[in-house]
Amino acid sequence: MVDVKQGDVWSYEYLWKHEYDVGIEHGRKPRPAALVATVTGQDGRTNLFILAITSKRPTTDRFAVEVPEIERARAGLDRDMPLWVILDEYNHEFLETTYHFDPGGKIGSFSAAFSNKALAAFIDVAKVGKLRKVPRSD
Repeated sequence: MVDVKQGDVWSYEYLWKHEYDVGIEHGRKPRPAALVATVTGQDGRTNLFILAITSKRPTTDRFAVEVPEIERARAGLDRDMPLWVILDEYNHEFLETTYHFDPGGKIGSFSAAFSNKALAAFIDVAKVGKLRKVPRSD
């Protein structure tokens, strides 16, 4: 089993919601993705909440947080390229049954401060009903 923690950044075949909605089952390519939260459910399984990291500036109708240069460096990402963590959609998996995480695919980690900021913003998006889930192993 892969060792994952909140704030980790992984190379991951993220599946966008618009792809999922038309029946696509696998992401087009590995991309950096952030684990915004890991939560153990009542059934003992570990829920993984995975957010895409993109270099494409989000449109004004999307919720995202820009990754500061220092955080890009900490996470092993390109320091010179603006990046955003998308907050209004996520991939959901269970750690115990995932096959999307390559044990050697960890890129790095965000600081606890930035991870907590992203998590708080993610929760705020959920509270206003704008969060879209893409189940990967449900």
